[in-house]
Amino acid sequence: MDYTKAHAQSGIRTRLPKIRVWPNQFPCYEITIANTEYTSVCPKTGLPDFGTITIRYFPHKHCVELKSLREYFLAYRNLGIFYENAVNKILHDFVSACHPRWASVKGEFTRRGGMHSIIEAHYPPASLNKK
Repeated sequence: MDYTKAHAQSGIRTRLPKIRVWPNQFPCYEITIANTEYTSVCPKTGLPDFGTITIRYFPHKHCVELKSLREYFLAYRNLGIFYENAVNKILHDFVSACHPRWASVKGEFTRRGGMHSIIEAHYPPASLNKK
């Protein structure tokens, strides 16, 4: 069976629990949050995927409320989504919720078939070298 456009777009537009925020009290610091129990499902095979998602950000006016972020991550458990899409969706949803000065999301996914995948997305996006 070939990969289809539906496989490629699986999970991207799924509505997940809202990530809530609270007012930031300090002007200059960095926060790192690691979820070592991330799970989702391969949209093609239906097999479970496991990994660690690490969010690093420099808050601006708001900080992320951890309980809501935990509920957000739990919603991925049965969601069919590729690694790359998950990392970029997490970054998009995170930035939309708290509007940080900058943020990065790194997904380190459990080795399968001898291959270990690490995907990282950034806000604002790094400029691409155009030649």
